[in-house]
Amino acid sequence: MLKQETATATAEADRTAGLWAYFHGDFVPLAEAKISVMTHAFNYGTAVFEGVRGYWNAEQEQLYGLDLLAHYERIHRSVRLLQLELRHTPEELVGITVELLRRDGFREDAYIRPICYKSSEVIGVRLHNLESDLTIFAVPFGKYIDTEEGIRAQVSTWRRTDDNAIPARSKITGSYVNGAFAKSEAQMNGYDEALMLTQEGHVSEGSAENLFIVRDGTLITPPGTDNILEGITREHLMTMAGDLGIPVKERSIDRTELYMADEVFLCGTGAQLAPVVEIDRRPIGTGKVGPITHRLHQLYFDAVRGRLDAYRDWLTPVY
Repeated sequence: MLKQETATATAEADRTAGLWAYFHGDFVPLAEAKISVMTHAFNYGTAVFEGVRGYWNAEQEQLYGLDLLAHYERIHRSVRLLQLELRHTPEELVGITVELLRRDGFREDAYIRPICYKSSEVIGVRLHNLESDLTIFAVPFGKYIDTEEGIRAQVSTWRRTDDNAIPARSKITGSYVNGAFAKSEAQMNGYDEALMLTQEGHVSEGSAENLFIVRDGTLITPPGTDNILEGITREHLMTMAGDLGIPVKERSIDRTELYMADEVFLCGTGAQLAPVVEIDRRPIGTGKVGPITHRLHQLYFDAVRGRLDAYRDWLTPVY
């Protein structure tokens, strides 16, 4: 056991060697960006975060940060919910992130994780009268979900937390145990991903992804009032669908509509665009990736890698 733990620690050190973090207001080696076990956010989940992608374009030898400003505008909205203090403007955070990525020198896809957290080293459940801090780090990152042939999903027995309990509109660290329950249940039952319902029984989203269905040529996605994260990738895909002439509706979706849909897919910064070809052992449509999902998939990946001028304003070049 000791040899295994030593090998794991060595592998992790090798993976983060040469990488940097923005921590306590300065750039430090990622391996040195550490917090106390007494940190409030560690004990109570009192933090908000973002997940941001960096896409490497080998032909252009350029790394593109995807939606940096949009993510930092959202984290500014989130900190108000948790009574956190974030001293940098969204524009300043974009600049810090670009500098971080330049220091890391990635020539591959990367994942950027900003976290604003309650940094006081105290015991006690509350949000007020606590200090705040910010850290940003990045790591090499490929696929979050293996989606080549589509994924199999299960409607979870766990319900999505309600806005009056733990709001899904913000990426609150403590709230992600809700999705973790659902994801582990699904994977331990032999599925790839979980689909979660609201307390009222409407379809909400995946364990950590927004959801779309296609019925009769129309793209349909649950509204913000069905306890979803108001996703940035979700917004982009609705824009792209409109550009392709595909009708888009935001409305509540019933569970049985999942089984009757022509196509279903999940999306998010981490998941990117993940086709769902089976739900609860029922094939979706033909049981293969559908034509609208395929078109959006191709368009999205061309956009995020800087190949389409129409969506260039989503991207921040790093080099």
